[in-house]
Amino acid sequence: MKKLANFVMLLGVIALMSCETVEGPMGPQGPAGADGLIGSIFEAEVDFTASNGYAVLVSFPEGIELYNTDLVMAYVLQGVDNGTDIWEPLPQTIFYEGKTLLYTFDHTFQDINFFMDGTVDLNTLPANYTDGLVFRVAIIPAAFIAKVNPANMSEVMGIMSEEAVHDLSRLHP
Repeated sequence: MKKLANFVMLLGVIALMSCETVEGPMGPQGPAGADGLIGSIFEAEVDFTASNGYAVLVSFPEGIELYNTDLVMAYVLQGVDNGTDIWEPLPQTIFYEGKTLLYTFDHTFQDINFFMDGTVDLNTLPANYTDGLVFRVAIIPAAFIAKVNPANMSEVMGIMSEEAVHDLSRLHP
């Protein structure tokens, strides 16, 4: 009986293997796919004042769309060394006269808010701590996050340069 069952199963497998199926009709054309992911980088110069509450809201430039899987990183320009910009990742804590000063940010899908906080009286800070500060914002698609240390601006710029992403336009999957 066992041999008969095996023989029937073998015939069934052979019969199924020899069957040809008819291909069904083609479905509707889907949307064109993107060639790849493109990140965005832009800079903003801000002045922190008592009148703006030591916070400046910067809208993302036109053409930049942020998706919930994207990583937003912000950096503050700390200086220039032999023509090379020195960027420090935010949040940035500075010790000023025995107190702390914090530069940080938060963001939505349309804008980024740079602000100052800390234990220091912000009204007493000299202009070099509040005026003309340059921030760089990097929006990194999720596919790049595993390839880069976001705290290292050189790595962020490197991976994004390799992928030709200095354009402010964005392509999405």
